[in-house]
Amino acid sequence: MKHHINRTLKKIPLHLLFWLVVWFFFFVFFSVGSENKNFIFWFSTILSVITIAASYVVVYQLIPDFLLTKKYKSFVLYVFYALVFIACAVLMTVVFGFVFFYNLEFQKMPGLTKNSGVIIVCSLLIIALAGGFKILKHNYQSIEEKKALENRFLQTQLELKEQELRFLKMQIHPHFLFNTLNTLYGFALKKSDQAPEMILKLSSLLDYILYQVEKPFVFLKDEINHIEDYIMLEKSRFQDSVEIAIIKDNFDDALQIPPMLLLPFVENAFKHGSQIDGRLKVNISLQVDDKFICFNVENSAKQKVHSKKGIGLQNIKKRFDMLYGEDGFLKISEDENLFTIDLKIPIKNEA
Repeated sequence: MKHHINRTLKKIPLHLLFWLVVWFFFFVFFSVGSENKNFIFWFSTILSVITIAASYVVVYQLIPDFLLTKKYKSFVLYVFYALVFIACAVLMTVVFGFVFFYNLEFQKMPGLTKNSGVIIVCSLLIIALAGGFKILKHNYQSIEEKKALENRFLQTQLELKEQELRFLKMQIHPHFLFNTLNTLYGFALKKSDQAPEMILKLSSLLDYILYQVEKPFVFLKDEINHIEDYIMLEKSRFQDSVEIAIIKDNFDDALQIPPMLLLPFVENAFKHGSQIDGRLKVNISLQVDDKFICFNVENSAKQKVHSKKGIGLQNIKKRFDMLYGEDGFLKISEDENLFTIDLKIPIKNEA
């Protein structure tokens, strides 16, 4: 309420200045051909009052209540009433000058002040100017409000996506850690000499999951190094029953991707992959060109084995879609004995 009053008070000087200019225009315009400055003063003042009253009715009543709310019939009707009022008021003003200043001698009145048509047109021009300004101001405010609403909506959507992304990360990381701890547990039971090295690799992975993963981006080389550590852990678990082939291009060490983006796909291959003829086969390929990081994972699988336990993979896919949308590419396909994941990560070249 206080803010509204302050805004209204700030407008008063501008309104006074505008109507002073209008009065001066009337005074100069209708004084043409007349030396009776006293009459022209009162004539301009009365005409200004009529114009001010009609303008405020149109600007603050008819336009907001009828035109902007699309009540066009009511708007036209009340505009007609306003025109009748203006015409009557103008005629009364002419009669006022005719009676009190020129003693009923009509011919002595200045030509412009006894021409009702000219007087009405001058008044209507000022009213139209005020109404047009009101409509332009309303349109500008509507555009600004729409932009502000869109910005708030986008901000809310962004916050929701960030929350969902954090939730998906929370789902992926414990799942990955659980599988790795299971592998280490098996070696501890066997008192294997490989256990210390596995603990070292697991420690590195834990550091990556617990600390590095909260960063928006990590170096691609770090993600690949942790993939290789994970593969070493899985080799230790599967021993001779796994066959792994890794092909990777040389790439710029400065390339960055979101953390834990590629590793869950590799984990999925070991978790849901199936041994065929006594061996689990996993093929991993990483290629980098000017526009994309291309990552491919293939693993031997029995048909439909992935679709039965696809909740983790669905979450990984959902996270990828949230991060890249239509700019990225992710295809998951399943043949009779082969499960394949192909993804392309767009490279963002920063200027």
